Amino acid sequence: MRPFKTLQKLYDEESQVVITEKGSPPRVLFHGENFLQEDLPVGTRVIFPRPPLAGVPNVKAAIRYAINNPEGMEPLHALLKPGMRLTCVIDDISVPLPPMVTPDVRQTILEIVLELAADSGVDDVHLIIANALHRRMTEGEMKRMVGEKIFDAYYPDRYYNHDAEDPDGMVALERTSHGEEVSVNRRVAESDLIVYVNVNFVPMNGGHKSMGTGVSNYASLRHHHNPKTIRASDSYMEPKTSALYKSNERIGRNIDKHLKVFHIETALNNRMFGGPTDFLAKKEEDYTEADRLKFQAMRFALSKLPRAAARKVLNSVPAPYDVTGVYAGATEPTHAKTLETSYKQYVVPVEGQSDIVIFPIPFISPYSVNSILNPLLVQVMGLGYFYNLNRGVPLVKKGGVLILLHPAYDEFDPEHHPSYIEFFHRLLPETRDSMKLEHKYEREFAENPSYVHLYRKGNAYHGVHPFYMWYWGENGRQHVGKVIVAGAENNHVPALMGWDRTDTLTEAIEEARGFMGRSATISLLRIAPTVMVDVK
Repeated sequence: MRPFKTLQKLYDEESQVVITEKGSPPRVLFHGENFLQEDLPVGTRVIFPRPPLAGVPNVKAAIRYAINNPEGMEPLHALLKPGMRLTCVIDDISVPLPPMVTPDVRQTILEIVLELAADSGVDDVHLIIANALHRRMTEGEMKRMVGEKIFDAYYPDRYYNHDAEDPDGMVALERTSHGEEVSVNRRVAESDLIVYVNVNFVPMNGGHKSMGTGVSNYASLRHHHNPKTIRASDSYMEPKTSALYKSNERIGRNIDKHLKVFHIETALNNRMFGGPTDFLAKKEEDYTEADRLKFQAMRFALSKLPRAAARKVLNSVPAPYDVTGVYAGATEPTHAKTLETSYKQYVVPVEGQSDIVIFPIPFISPYSVNSILNPLLVQVMGLGYFYNLNRGVPLVKKGGVLILLHPAYDEFDPEHHPSYIEFFHRLLPETRDSMKLEHKYEREFAENPSYVHLYRKGNAYHGVHPFYMWYWGENGRQHVGKVIVAGAENNHVPALMGWDRTDTLTEAIEEARGFMGRSATISLLRIAPTVMVDVK
């Protein structure tokens, strides 16, 4: 094992990077709806998230300051005119993870904006959830996000989910310079002013992506939600190297050319755990005896529950996030400020790549809130999001090994993910090639009338959505030499994914060393809370 001596010397003071030594405590690692407690080999580099940044002292004051001192636009009160059409577009339930304690910051923003609109004589106001091709939020989820007062005043006629398949509900704008179609929600297109209410959880959302994706449709999204564009991005979370970002930028600039959009963006810290689970955000070196007892009690209780019950318990614990910044105004200068604040929270400098990288996969993803982390979502978390949590250079070396910690169970939510079931059991046995899947099957799923109906009238993700989940893993698949899922409870899920499986993490590390050599370097990325590496 080649120890990361230089890195240890550089980062001991802030201690976001810890090198495992003899006597280091075992690590508490997410493994789906439960946890593993693992001793790691000496020399393993463990990368921890930064401590949570302090929140702004007064969220309401920060919102009012931002909308009165916007970036590149007039103050919001100057844009509001009696008799105008105002539409507030709101980020959906996919962010943040887990959902934040109430009041959700989106509720706080809307309360201020709607009061200002009423004082300005604006009566024609709609609230639209920017769910794109995600599932429609449920009535209960919608009420929780904006609060009872707003919900009762606007739902259902003036507070509703975007419908990308409404034949009369979409408007096509002019194409971009690259020929990309630009389609947006009709109510949005016909509004005098759009206020976009954003929660920026990681650097991949907000900015031009908000409008260009959130209130668009399949015809527009297919221009950047595809394997070719993903492959052209070193990291789709790093704007400077992301073809996906650049396509969104072209589409977003076209939208800004035709529509008046006032963005309100918020940055959050990474205070994902509070109360009885706050110890999960600590380094194990800092655990108290009470923390160890709480962990053992929680792990025991979860192990005795049926998986569905454990999932329900975990989903019921909201996160006590703090708002670290509020910015408003034109798309690009507003988002630049948001990114600057987000990077201060999430980015950890790391010296050098590793031969073997370990990703613990938790119970939740942007697409499984109040649902199941099915095999395709395990894949997108490991090879998509976690792999891409970098500033353009991945943590794992080219041809290296990724070890994912998850039971890899064959479970799907038929209400939320019906097309995932067919994709997994019908298409993956035929091919895992993203280009073949796109050309042969994508349009069939996108236009399947049953899936369209379930998206529009139920709470199902769009029929094409599992393709996007597979594409998001494209960078990881093309980069690594092997994927091993440790603790998988069956053989067929890893086999369909093209992965190896082991019963334990120790066995996975041994197999990875056999593949990369006995002196292979190992890194563990401690997610959650969220952390993004800047590999030098």
